[in-house]
Amino acid sequence: MQMPSAVKTIINKLQSKGYSAYAVGGCVRDTIMGNNPSDWDICTSALPEETLKALEKDNIIENGIKHGTVTVRIDNENYEITTFRTDGAYLDNRHPEKVTFVRSLKEDLARRDFTMNAMAYNDTEGLYDEFGGVEDIQNGIIRCVGEPDKRFNEDALRILRALRFSSRLGFEPEEKTAESIHQNAHLLLNISAERILSEITKILMGDNVEKILLHYSDVFCVWIPEIQPMIGLEQRNPHHIYDVWTHTVKAVAAIEKDRVLRLAALFHDFGKPQKFTVDKRGTGHFKGHPELSAVMADTILTRLKSDNKTKIEVMKLIEMHDVRTPPEPKYVRRSVAKIGVDLYPKLLALKRADALAQNPDTIPEKLQYINKLQEIYEEEIEKGAAFSVKALAVNGNDIKNLGITDGKKIGECLKYLYALVIDGELENHKEQLLLKVEEFYQIAK
Repeated sequence: MQMPSAVKTIINKLQSKGYSAYAVGGCVRDTIMGNNPSDWDICTSALPEETLKALEKDNIIENGIKHGTVTVRIDNENYEITTFRTDGAYLDNRHPEKVTFVRSLKEDLARRDFTMNAMAYNDTEGLYDEFGGVEDIQNGIIRCVGEPDKRFNEDALRILRALRFSSRLGFEPEEKTAESIHQNAHLLLNISAERILSEITKILMGDNVEKILLHYSDVFCVWIPEIQPMIGLEQRNPHHIYDVWTHTVKAVAAIEKDRVLRLAALFHDFGKPQKFTVDKRGTGHFKGHPELSAVMADTILTRLKSDNKTKIEVMKLIEMHDVRTPPEPKYVRRSVAKIGVDLYPKLLALKRADALAQNPDTIPEKLQYINKLQEIYEEEIEKGAAFSVKALAVNGNDIKNLGITDGKKIGECLKYLYALVIDGELENHKEQLLLKVEEFYQIAK
């Protein structure tokens, strides 16, 4: 197994002092799978102070030393070296009450979450795979080390980690692990909101996200109970062949792997259960659901401690995802001006994913319409269209130079010019804009 030279150097230094040392965990898993590890962790029989001595304190970061971890910085990369340990009782379904340093690699690996993460390697002894990690990787299986209930009760976040690996790698939780995920999902309420959002976001970014959201909806309902009314709610509409939740999941899977886009796709129809009505012909309608969905997205993301920028962008996309903009330059410019030039392509992406998750018979026409909006948007960008007051070819100082000194009037004037430009009644050229100001206020040069 190929390891970076820095990892080999650290392992060799520890071995030369009589200690065991191995690359461990995710880096071993990723290398076996033919992927390039994002980081390399090392475990050792050396106690933290013995590690410091063996490495002669070269480029050492001692922040985690009381927890048994020494960080070494080599060539601008950090390498964590952790002493073999066993965990004490878990009192909060997240952190052990204490850790005990041991000299046994097997004891250390036995406390880890999944077999594919419980492997170790060095060039001297080769691969250490006591729990069958390689076989599970070959079979595409996620299996807890030991008893799943114990592993998930120790650290409930492992439930979402299992689903994240399944979503990202396409692996299936084996039967006992899958059963335990469902049975222990309620333990996720003991995990911080920030960690929940982080793991959910990573799950959303996986290729296998559709299957995970459908098969483990009960897990996501623990923190997002608003999902429950969507499950099984038939839309009774010629545009839709799926219930609200299945449609939502398919939209998530159809959209680009962008954090904001996948969150917007997840929340875009959350308001439908509350807005569901049926007309005399038996057709379902959801009038006003985008606005309510945006409010619900804000509530949920606030609950999950999301940053404000993400919340605002997600809400804007959801609010406008169902707006039927006429495919004409004037109306496209208005839409771009309302949502922002940077967000408009994401709005089109959400519209496209929404269409792809509907009745296949309606998809070609809807994609043709969205592609036309895209074409007009790109043409307007190429022409240098102004999509905000700041993008006008004139500013407040230009208007002030014409003799208008009142700040309020200057602001009104800029808004007036902007409305004319957006509606295509005036080109965004400085000379034309200033002439219009003079005409409007009857100012002579």
